[in-house]
Amino acid sequence: MEPGTVRIAVDLLGGDGAPAVVVDGALRAFGADPDLHLLLVGPPEAADELLGVLHPADRDRISVRPVRRGVAMGDDPRRVSRTETTVGAAVTAVVERSADAVVSAGATGATVTAAVLGFGRWPDVRRPALVATLPAVHGPVVLLDVGGSLEARPGTLARHAALGAAYTRVVHGIAEPRIGLLSVGTEAGKGDRARRAADPVLTLASLPAGAHYVGLVEGYDVAVGDRADVIVTDGFTGNVLLKGIEGAYAMAGGPPASGGAPRAAALLGVAGTVVVCHGAARDDDLASGIALAAHLHRRGATAAISGLLADQARTGHPTGPGSGAEGSGRADHGADQRTEETP
Repeated sequence: MEPGTVRIAVDLLGGDGAPAVVVDGALRAFGADPDLHLLLVGPPEAADELLGVLHPADRDRISVRPVRRGVAMGDDPRRVSRTETTVGAAVTAVVERSADAVVSAGATGATVTAAVLGFGRWPDVRRPALVATLPAVHGPVVLLDVGGSLEARPGTLARHAALGAAYTRVVHGIAEPRIGLLSVGTEAGKGDRARRAADPVLTLASLPAGAHYVGLVEGYDVAVGDRADVIVTDGFTGNVLLKGIEGAYAMAGGPPASGGAPRAAALLGVAGTVVVCHGAARDDDLASGIALAAHLHRRGATAAISGLLADQARTGHPTGPGSGAEGSGRADHGADQRTEETP
């Protein structure tokens, strides 16, 4: 485990089993990491359940921000702009430097919107992406987008390819990540209109140093991992695929012990550290999400990834012709998100 104190703001009302499952997951994460501090954002009585089982000497690593209103899956994500919602208050805590990262198992649209409003987007990123790491036969495979945006425009997919490559290099230490575009075959021209349009754009796309595009890949490449380290798709397809893989893991008795937290996804493209857990997450899933957020903060992942993208912008070329560039070169604090409900 990496050393260093880290403070995670946990949305106590996010997820199907909240707050009980979230409290149990926070307790598991807390017990596994002696340098972890938690800011519990939610009803005080829910936080008291966790505090009540801790040794008095450990309670100074827990603080509480009382908030009684969560955001349900069917609610308008724009509600999170109000700081009295748990996910909005968790993001505000990071903005105020009371915490270092946010973890929520609540509605993805609400979490993404809160992050965009609170942190702002990175330059040239219009659609932030959720990235999940999946264990594969030949090593971890990074899959994105898994629900941050449903958009499948070539420019969005190319931008997400760069995000995924930078994430893989910083978080997994793969210096020359191979990037594939998910389709129904590996031959050029396979796939629907969006995939056929995106393939040549990705071929010409500017990527972080060392990364390279290998072409079209298929669904089984996600599980095998011998052709690509990063697999890019739209948020709708990625979300469906991720949940199908989760179901397969459940039938097999759980994901391989070799790594990956498939029910926890990092949000890329905003100027803050955010981890979104599956709405149906169990306590161990929440604990994995908190551990992932701590890992990302300790590695300085947000700054490192944005730095790689800035270097790419200075030394590379605009993402392919006719791609529809995603951003205007500045951080955008507006929120125009079309998101899945759970990652």
